[in-house]
Amino acid sequence: MAKPGEIRVGFGGWTYKPWRTTFYPPDLTQKRELEYASRQVTAIEINGTFYRSQTPASFAKWRDETPDRFVFSVKASRYATYRRVLAEAAPSIERFVHSGLAELGDKLGPLLWQFAPTKRFEPDDFERFLKLLPNDVSGRRLRHVLDVRHASFMTAEFLELARRYGAATVFTDSADYPSFADLTSDFVYARLMRCAASIKTGYAPKALTTWAAHARAWTAGSEPDGLPRVEKVRADSKPRDVFIFFISGAKERAPAAACELLKQLGKQSSG
Repeated sequence: MAKPGEIRVGFGGWTYKPWRTTFYPPDLTQKRELEYASRQVTAIEINGTFYRSQTPASFAKWRDETPDRFVFSVKASRYATYRRVLAEAAPSIERFVHSGLAELGDKLGPLLWQFAPTKRFEPDDFERFLKLLPNDVSGRRLRHVLDVRHASFMTAEFLELARRYGAATVFTDSADYPSFADLTSDFVYARLMRCAASIKTGYAPKALTTWAAHARAWTAGSEPDGLPRVEKVRADSKPRDVFIFFISGAKERAPAAACELLKQLGKQSSG
């Protein structure tokens, strides 16, 4: 019997002023926020890399401040993805990939490539972009995930391209962006964006129970029912790693949502 995949749950970033009252202990110094946050969840999506380059020293520092088996996903530079012609992104991709990602070592998770909401699917240009994505950095395998935000990507042609190049597609639980759960790689990546300020755990307990069931289905090699899809045909049945991040919405509730989902999954935090 195949070994089930790994489920990792977290949120985006770790520096957010409202968390000083909703998440972090009152006596915690700001420089210890990552140390604390990484011991409450099992993964964090680094978002600052989308806006500006980081240094190898920064990645090494984040690696050393977090516990064993913790994982970072890293949001790629917007200079690579927010452009009219994606095929011209090679220099930006190169700078991002070689900015120090390898310093994360075993804690390097998927690279998230997020595209502008106005970016339409142009098959030839998009394939040329996918060809630019490297398979590894310093001998370490890279996993790529595509966060497309225009409805024109909801086609079988886009999904076929993603599968051909081994890239996952984001399931975005959002009313603002396309949400489709078709699988294209050996892992699943969900960004949950409906946290509500009025709910202590961001998502209602029943909704989190549903997401726990979805995660278990994916790791066991099946696909959950009830999620929107483009294609009727299901992907090959095989265990998959799952990454779930609570992003946006009422962000002050994201840590509580992540911790509650881990609790429902019976998963321990990384600490």
